[in-house]
Amino acid sequence: MTPFEASRITEALCRRAPVIPVLVIEDAAQARPLAKALVAGGLPVLEVTLRTPAALEAIHEMSRVGGGTVGAGTLITPKDVAAAKAAGAQFGVSPGATATLVQAAADEEMPLLPGAATASEAMALAERGYTMQKFFPAEAIGGVAALKSLAGPLPHIRFCPTGGVTPANAGSYLALSNTLCVGGSWVAPAELVRRGDWAAITELARAAAALPGKPAEYVA
Repeated sequence: MTPFEASRITEALCRRAPVIPVLVIEDAAQARPLAKALVAGGLPVLEVTLRTPAALEAIHEMSRVGGGTVGAGTLITPKDVAAAKAAGAQFGVSPGATATLVQAAADEEMPLLPGAATASEAMALAERGYTMQKFFPAEAIGGVAALKSLAGPLPHIRFCPTGGVTPANAGSYLALSNTLCVGGSWVAPAELVRRGDWAAITELARAAAALPGKPAEYVA
């Protein structure tokens, strides 16, 4: 899979809903009902971060939920990519990008949403063919103002900002011409997950899905 092909796929995923839930799952038994709740609320693209021992099993469980597309976040090494692919992840997300990681994703035929924090990083990824990127850590590196500044000189690059995105600022990000969706954890609060309050999570997802996203179409 070429970087261009990967970006076409991840761009299509980013257009499916205005928010991609960023999930840290401690108990894999909660993965499937959590995925069902989020999909029912209108958020079909899910990112499970590889930050817990349960993450790979959670990806496996979520991959069996109809209507959803599950990916693996916090990919750092080629081993992470291979393990995520084996668990059933349909795409990957990384906080940054190295040549080794990018090559591993290509070797595994895994669409990658690579992270960039500066204009130079974004340009280097776009030069390789990755025109759909994660902007991370969004709020810590300037937030909406920083991302808006990149739109002028780099109009061909599109982003999914993640890191500090909340219901209060998500709309400001989504209003930018170079932002297709945002990544956020607020749609699945840890306390609601622990209680198994899937109805409440579905309502949070429904509110997030109602944010003004971009049309579900490819852009060359």
